[in-house]
Amino acid sequence: MTVTIYHNPACGTSRNTLAMIRQSGEEPVVIEYLKNPPSREKLKELIHAMGISSRDLLRQKGTPFGELGLGDPKWASDELIDFMMMHPILINRPIVVTDRGVRLCRPSEVVLEILPNPNIGRFVKEDGEVVESRRVG
Repeated sequence: MTVTIYHNPACGTSRNTLAMIRQSGEEPVVIEYLKNPPSREKLKELIHAMGISSRDLLRQKGTPFGELGLGDPKWASDELIDFMMMHPILINRPIVVTDRGVRLCRPSEVVLEILPNPNIGRFVKEDGEVVESRRVG
């Protein structure tokens, strides 16, 4: 199974998610989406696969969200995608893709829902929070 993570190494949640993937025994394809943003078509595909709206994928903190007025409901889905294409920092992360699904992994333990081996045992996040995966199956 291929596991792909759209990753920002400056983001603690993204780093925790990547570490959980590796602890599960997978070595993912890592796409640093700020350096290599997804195409418009790929972004739309990811949004659809996650079953969320483009607005749900917008990141507010540490982005030009406020100055661009993206909280205004006047923006249509395609317009919000346009903004994400112009400013990839607006794409919330991490997004993980596996054969079992696609998820925006916030919080990071959401990744366990789609990993081939979610039984990673005890995991300690960077902030000290402990995640205990339960045996599935």
